[in-house]
Amino acid sequence: MSWRRPEILVELVEDLSPPQPPGFLQLRRRVLQNRYADRSLSAPYSYDSVDRAALDAVVLVLFTPSRRVLLRTSLRPPLCFRPERLQVPEGAPGGGPVLWELPAGLIEPEEHGPEGLRAACARETLEETGYALEPMAFEPLGAPVYLSPGVIAERLHYFAVEVDEGARGVPTEDGTPVEAGAAVRFFALDEALSACERGDIGDVKSEVGLRRLQARWERRG
Repeated sequence: MSWRRPEILVELVEDLSPPQPPGFLQLRRRVLQNRYADRSLSAPYSYDSVDRAALDAVVLVLFTPSRRVLLRTSLRPPLCFRPERLQVPEGAPGGGPVLWELPAGLIEPEEHGPEGLRAACARETLEETGYALEPMAFEPLGAPVYLSPGVIAERLHYFAVEVDEGARGVPTEDGTPVEAGAAVRFFALDEALSACERGDIGDVKSEVGLRRLQARWERRG
């Protein structure tokens, strides 16, 4: 089986991005065209996307020798507004806009290369879980992946680290209401995977990390 992909280049025709007010995200509105392998061009087309200063993120898989994994609740305000856009009503998930997730955080613009990735891991782990760990303690867990490439070019970098369940400190958090009041708990990996299948863990990046950890343990015996 070949994994070769079609050779398509995307070229900028015109940038029509509106003036951006201060904020976390920026709307990018561009006119694009595709150049194909035979050098032919597509018709120009409009495409909207989202950008931000800190684009990529680390996803943190903290586990214990007894094969328990750490999950943290996260407040996701956009979930509150889903009913405004739904054509078919759905029941609100348990907890409303609060989800169980693997800890994760954005890589700051000054954090470059492998050392920067691990520095981001250590910083975000303290902020979200209360563990003070050395950057070199984190081990990559598979290749980075895109989360929603049709909307934003964000890439997720997975890292795993073994911790002592009883040695956790107090999360420093980031000082915003979005992170305040989070719960942090350890779960058996099998229990967490079952929660993914039931929908109790509805976060795709977390399910990917949990299944990668399961696959690694199966390979290593």
